[in-house]
Amino acid sequence: MSNRDFNEWLSGFRDSIANYNYYIDFEKVHRNVDEIKVELNILNSLIGSKNIEIDFENIVKKYPEVLKTIPLLLAVRATEIYCQDENGGHLFQFDLEKLSSNTSEELEKYKYFMIETGLFDLLENHIVNNLVDYATGIETGLDSNGRKNRGGHLMEDLVECFIKKSGFIKDETYFKEMEIHQITEKWGLDLSNISNQGKTEKRFDFVIKTQGMIYAIETNFYSSSGSKLNETARSYKNIALESKNIDGFTFVWFTDGKGWTSARNNLEETFDTMEHIYNIKDLEDGVIGEKFN
Repeated sequence: MSNRDFNEWLSGFRDSIANYNYYIDFEKVHRNVDEIKVELNILNSLIGSKNIEIDFENIVKKYPEVLKTIPLLLAVRATEIYCQDENGGHLFQFDLEKLSSNTSEELEKYKYFMIETGLFDLLENHIVNNLVDYATGIETGLDSNGRKNRGGHLMEDLVECFIKKSGFIKDETYFKEMEIHQITEKWGLDLSNISNQGKTEKRFDFVIKTQGMIYAIETNFYSSSGSKLNETARSYKNIALESKNIDGFTFVWFTDGKGWTSARNNLEETFDTMEHIYNIKDLEDGVIGEKFN
């Protein structure tokens, strides 16, 4: 049981742990644009065109690969786009393997698509001056959607950094993403109490092995509130209680984030139950080196 003050502990939670790479992965942005830079430059010839439908048709006949750039110009990752209007529904395929036979009928469909989506207007009226720059902007916007995935790993990466600083070595004294059955197989530890007698599988973010203890670790950071926080607190409280009598096994939780302010009651219940629940300040104060031995 913790003898620390919960309110004082909670007051040290952070608003964010975003690092410099969290916001935009510019290396990925430039790589994606570079892959279609030639095709985009070919389409640049349509900017300010006085006969854009004819010019587009001539370009596509000669360089059908330019069509693969079109989804990105609409900020779409898919190579197939379905559109519905009063003339019915059409599936437009921008997959190079399916662009080998550009019949007159197919070209008419693509011209119709370019008109209706506004892409011809974008080009012929000089709304953009360079499609490579425009595509770079779109890729940057699309990459911002990846922040959620990157954010999910930030706390994990931070904790791993402190594990390493404490002298633990990956795949020797600490392990990433280990499931209960792997822990059992590797060290012969009976974890049936927390696996519902082997019926459910649980994967821990990290497992640290010392001479006399196996520390199973979960990590997360919540910058905003939500129902998941209460569910997480309850779940980890149960794991802590169920594992209390397993010799040689300790459950550890590293969490942080201002999102917990709205779920403080459930977090406090878990805090009162768990001995090993820590925040980022605890990490910075050397809790791993102090407690994990």
